[in-house]
Amino acid sequence: MILKSQVEWALHCCAILAGLPEGRYLSTKALAEFHGLPKEYLSKALQSLSQAGLVNTTLGPSGGYRLARTPAELTFLDIVEAVEGKARTFVCNNIRANNPCRPQGYCESSPCAVSRIMWEADEAWRAKLRSVRLSELTEALAQEIPADLWKNSFEWVLERAG
Repeated sequence: MILKSQVEWALHCCAILAGLPEGRYLSTKALAEFHGLPKEYLSKALQSLSQAGLVNTTLGPSGGYRLARTPAELTFLDIVEAVEGKARTFVCNNIRANNPCRPQGYCESSPCAVSRIMWEADEAWRAKLRSVRLSELTEALAQEIPADLWKNSFEWVLERAG
């Protein structure tokens, strides 16, 4: 399974937005510059987050994006599904019905083992993403990123936040 690049971008942008003070917004331009991404492509990921109700947006010179909920209320799954959608990652096309050895008109009444295993794996993956909150990501980043880089990054963001 390969997720869109926009999933990575959305997760990183949400991590940045999680640190914004109350009432402040960060523009698409600033988020794109911070991550070295094309603004036009990043805006699509941000629009997906907005349409899913995960971020609020405002227009104007001090406009941009901010989280619509607290980082503790947002899960990785919320963000991934905002970009990728909620459809299963595996679609069964029932190719077993093409078996030339099956009697004509034979039809199984339950999904095959391949489908069941793939759907179980999909649910396990979603359960893991559902169990991780954005607040946990920001805590991990605060521990993993050197203190001076963390401070400089936060200051850079605040200088550009409206």
